[in-house]
Amino acid sequence: MPDKVLRMVRSEGAGPALRPVMLAIAGDSAAGKTTLTQGLVEALGADRCTSICVDDYHAFDREERRDLPFTPLHPDCNYLDIMEQHLQLLALGRPILKPVYEHATGTFTRPMYVEPKEFVIVEGLHPLSTKLARACFDVTVFLDPPEEIRRGWKVERDCAKRGYTPEQVLADLERREPESAAYIRPQRKYADIVARFAPIATRNDPPGTPLSAELMLRPTIQHPSLSTVLTDDNRTAMHLKILRDADGTPTDCLHVHGHASAEEARQLEKAIWAELDVDGGPPESLGRIGDIGRSEPLAISQLILLYHLLSAGTVDR
Repeated sequence: MPDKVLRMVRSEGAGPALRPVMLAIAGDSAAGKTTLTQGLVEALGADRCTSICVDDYHAFDREERRDLPFTPLHPDCNYLDIMEQHLQLLALGRPILKPVYEHATGTFTRPMYVEPKEFVIVEGLHPLSTKLARACFDVTVFLDPPEEIRRGWKVERDCAKRGYTPEQVLADLERREPESAAYIRPQRKYADIVARFAPIATRNDPPGTPLSAELMLRPTIQHPSLSTVLTDDNRTAMHLKILRDADGTPTDCLHVHGHASAEEARQLEKAIWAELDVDGGPPESLGRIGDIGRSEPLAISQLILLYHLLSAGTVDR
């Protein structure tokens, strides 16, 4: 037995893989996690970035869940221990065989072989739900839209893409609410950045105005210096102020206004990009919302995350 253990240790130590930069994007169902992730993946390039959804670690398919007393938001409805193992492997630069849950049919299909690349983005309901999972990430984000907006997004998505009626979606939301409060929203406190897309309460913007972004930049990681970016010329588009976090801690809060013009937003993006000292300019893919257009607040939010990924990638890992 000692010889066998020694051989295993030697094998594990041979040719260590390069550890990727790991980003978690957590939030409730239809909070915008996939939209945020897709823009980052496209900006980095599929050759440099791997993305996975940890909602694939459901323990039961849709038919099996009909007779269960809990929803997919409950930890007992997910293989969180396997998720933890896979996140650890990815963080060490090693491949996984990831389960695949098809939301369109509510069934599982063949597992997928996933190799980590330079960057790994993990989105889903539970990526920050355990201490071991959180330890795998370099940067963590929680999406926290107002409930009425998230519910509207969920109705729109589930009816268009998953074959539900509005009545079914609303009934499911009511059923999930206790578990959302118990297991999803508490993950907010573990995020380095809390992002909220919503209208500005004090403005009466016309219909169709893109939602503004509010980014709580907690001091758990080093954020980009915005002192040279936020000038008197562009404060109508973006400004920084200090708010009290949920625990009372003073926290920087960056506001990016939905009414900002494309020109104002591009100037801000170029200034933030200059902080990176990377060739080229901000990727054109940032800010896209499906096929319906571009959101400048989303683009700048994605750029802040891109800044963190690329900055972490330059550190000797």
